[in-house]
Amino acid sequence: MRKYFWGGAGIVCIVLVWKIASLVVATELLLPPPERVFLKLFALVTTPRFLRSLVFTFVRLLSALAVSIPLGIVAGLAAGLSARTEAFLRPLFSIIAATPVMSVILIAFLWFGAEKTPSFAAFLMVFPVITVNVMAGIKALDPKLEELFAVYRMDMREKIHYLYLPSLAPFIAGGCRASLSMCWKVVVAAEVLVQPLLALGTGMQRAKAALDTAELFSWTAATVIAAAFSETALRLVLRKRTRKPKRAQ
Repeated sequence: MRKYFWGGAGIVCIVLVWKIASLVVATELLLPPPERVFLKLFALVTTPRFLRSLVFTFVRLLSALAVSIPLGIVAGLAAGLSARTEAFLRPLFSIIAATPVMSVILIAFLWFGAEKTPSFAAFLMVFPVITVNVMAGIKALDPKLEELFAVYRMDMREKIHYLYLPSLAPFIAGGCRASLSMCWKVVVAAEVLVQPLLALGTGMQRAKAALDTAELFSWTAATVIAAAFSETALRLVLRKRTRKPKRAQ
């Protein structure tokens, strides 16, 4: 209960600082007060446009994760088990790491159009994270376990199923947690830039173009809340998966 108390206290403190700052600035164009944003948010979340935008953004996020996580696991396994594969993939990851996200979004927009660009940009950012986490898990394996599997002459398929994947589960879970928040940021940033028909980022861009700062804050707050709910759901799923079964009495 204490962590919930202090978490709530932190939220109250942020809102108080926000309120004081809005009084100091004294113009809603730059910083609207929190009560104005909250009223705007409550009005926004009941509109069909917002609900459809939320669904479309979430679908783009899920599609990016659905492709990047399996491919990242496969690439990480291959690179972790083969120095040649790791050397082959290293230039690709170096290019991705050095390329600005905005450049990736603009290039993807030329290739795929507004609707598919957010998913592709998020995939390109998340895929290396999953791959590197899996590679780290492979390198952290106990050599004695590998020797044991070699003694029993198990083939590579059995090793992957019974040794690598169970041992890599914490690394994959950590990569998924890190990737989810990144995926939200990249998807919404791409939506702001390329403006698909229905998207949370498009709502932000339209509010900014209309100089409606309160609505811009409300779209942002809705995105933050949606991201927080998805991260909490992922954390609960991973905790349930990794929870050890209780011993029979």
